Amino acid sequence: MTLSNPHSAPTRRQCLALAAGAAATLLLPAAHAQAWPSRPIRIVVPYPPGGATDNIGRIVGDKLTARLGQPVIIDNKGGAGGIVGTDAVAKAAPDGYTLLVALTTSMLTNQFLYENLPYNPQRDLALVSQIAVAPVTLAVHPSIPASTMPELMKYIASNKGKLSYGSWGNGSYAHMAGAHMSQAADGDMAHAAYKGEAAMIQDLIGGQIQMAFASALNAKPHADTGKLKLIGVTGTKRMPILPNTPTILEQGLTDEVYQIVGFIGMGAPAKTPREIVQRLSSEVQAIFEAPDIAQRVATMGFTVSAGTPEAFAASYKRDMPVWARMVKASGARLD
Repeated sequence: MTLSNPHSAPTRRQCLALAAGAAATLLLPAAHAQAWPSRPIRIVVPYPPGGATDNIGRIVGDKLTARLGQPVIIDNKGGAGGIVGTDAVAKAAPDGYTLLVALTTSMLTNQFLYENLPYNPQRDLALVSQIAVAPVTLAVHPSIPASTMPELMKYIASNKGKLSYGSWGNGSYAHMAGAHMSQAADGDMAHAAYKGEAAMIQDLIGGQIQMAFASALNAKPHADTGKLKLIGVTGTKRMPILPNTPTILEQGLTDEVYQIVGFIGMGAPAKTPREIVQRLSSEVQAIFEAPDIAQRVATMGFTVSAGTPEAFAASYKRDMPVWARMVKASGARLD
């Protein structure tokens, strides 16, 4: 804008116009700085590469890159049962550029397992979206003369102190559910904790342990060849990958331990702006609504459960007391 006479004093209207223009100019950098995303995003997966959670995280990263127009980098930050990577996200800047894709253990149960957990998931993490739920199978060695859950419980009770069950680590679902099963049957079974599921499955096939809760992804191939026998699956619905294997609930055992299932979910540092959390949630839902992606998830033994932050928070609140009771009943406590 130019003044009609450069030597005359500006009018009030001219002063207001100049002030408005200056204000708009000052606001441009701030508005640009607030645009999200304007740089690469990092998704921390708090476990080593190659596992199911890592595979899910890479699906999210690949699809978000295309949808958001910014590179999404997967950062495998394993260690201490998921604590190292989860803590890194909990302490990151809440700006939408550091996210978490993790299991129930990292996002929920660790708070009941560890005396000195460096983060508080309820205080330090924002729940973005549940991505998938993960029922597991109950697999036994073929030598076990039981094909149903009631038969197995009777067998455990009649062989008190003679049987053992495996898990992929102290404090895992496999540990807690196995402990519950032993207590319910008064079977006094021994617990064998492994550093990962692969070693546990090998010993189950070899007969060093008699039973274990295991992922469908790892148990199904051995069940198909007769090296393992599947007694049932957890949760309230049959798994698409195992349509002929009944749930434990169907077989008459209504214990909440067998109905609850773990999840893979996305989180962010607490205080991440609400609009970013909502945008991420919407994008995750769109990604996993695609039939080809849902099918990929199903072949891993999971069921898509992507939803809103509110839905994630509601299921988290509902399931948290059950997990707390499971940890307490199992006696699991980690340093």
